[in-house]
Amino acid sequence: MEEAKKEPQPPLIDQLKEYAEIRLKLAKYKAIDGGSTIFAGLIADVVVAISMVLAFIFASFTLAFYLSQLLDSLWEGFGCVALIYLLIAIIIKVNKKSIEKPIANAFVHKIFKNKSND
Repeated sequence: MEEAKKEPQPPLIDQLKEYAEIRLKLAKYKAIDGGSTIFAGLIADVVVAISMVLAFIFASFTLAFYLSQLLDSLWEGFGCVALIYLLIAIIIKVNKKSIEKPIANAFVHKIFKNKSND
């Protein structure tokens, strides 16, 4: 029987070099993918945050003008809204520890969410 001709194998050193180059390229692509995903998520979150802040500001003005109309005094309507925000700030200050932990956990989860998919 005639033996099938085999192509000569490249030396082991060449194979290891090629393997290392491929692994380096893969690591670069994974870093680029992870970075772009985080950056895109950050951009989307910033746009949402800006939109929410603008909506909150306009809702605050709407409430202040509505209360001003009910109380027949511009300064009383805006004063009531300011007192509402002062009350909210005091409540947040008192409960700061219980509010910080879930927010920090959400940030950590968002950052490392992509790592678990690898």
